[in-house]
Amino acid sequence: MRLVTYTTAGGPPRIGVRVGHRVLDIEVASRVDGEPLPATMKDLLREGRGALSRVRALAKAAQSQAGRFSAAMVEERAIRFLPPVPDPDKFLCVGKNYRAHLEELKKHDLIKEMPEEVTGFVKLNSSLTGHDTKVVKPAAVEHLDYEPELVFVIGRRALGVTRDDDPWDYVAGVTVLNDLTDRDMQKREVASGSRFWTSKNAPGFGPVGPEIVTMDEIADPYDLWMTCSVNGEERMRVNTRDQIWKMNDILEHFSRTIALEPGDMFSTGAPGGVAVGKPNAEALFLRPGDVVECSIDGITTLRNTIVAP
Repeated sequence: MRLVTYTTAGGPPRIGVRVGHRVLDIEVASRVDGEPLPATMKDLLREGRGALSRVRALAKAAQSQAGRFSAAMVEERAIRFLPPVPDPDKFLCVGKNYRAHLEELKKHDLIKEMPEEVTGFVKLNSSLTGHDTKVVKPAAVEHLDYEPELVFVIGRRALGVTRDDDPWDYVAGVTVLNDLTDRDMQKREVASGSRFWTSKNAPGFGPVGPEIVTMDEIADPYDLWMTCSVNGEERMRVNTRDQIWKMNDILEHFSRTIALEPGDMFSTGAPGGVAVGKPNAEALFLRPGDVVECSIDGITTLRNTIVAP
């Protein structure tokens, strides 16, 4: 099942489930069939698995009873995608989590130490944008890099989870983040000993989406091929098996003292193969006009266009 947050014609945010090339408005469809379901993604996830099962049933019914649900259906070409969770209470990004990427960072003075436990930084909500939107490259940013990342969306409150617990009991699904990064600013932040704030949190530096793909559609989260293409040219192809810290490690580390809530998101880090790690990096950094696509092979694709201020 693929869950989206979207708008139409400048209207308020809505949540839906993709049905072919259309989107079924969950709240409107639920009124056809009984009590209304929540109208925001966080509230829907808070309702738990029962609510998601009902959404799945509504999507199935809409396929076989199109006329009954016609008022709840929207053509995909008529919507504007928002981040699947536009307002997560916490968007935590796990850093230094792919072996190949660690070597890139070390080579270019973008890391001071090798991790001995899970590390992370925060992606601000003000940096988030949706699928198929334009991202402004600030005039002051010279070296803008792409980072396709696998994101887990929390579906159940987690506090005091241990690595021996089943992590997937707490995960609603996955989505994709392009963790756009100002490499020059990142280098200064590393040199000063600070975490990544300015380098990764300019407006639009957090494209995420287009959807939450529920875990029943993911055979093995640690055998997914992730790709990044710029203007149709594949720049990187990596497998999530290269991750150092898996979701059970991540949940244990953060939920030790922080209550994780439905709608919170964990990005699991950048793989190796980003522009800064290449010998021809200057030719690969993003420029206005570039169309960037970050994909989980065979599952979903996030696309954005870089534009000038």
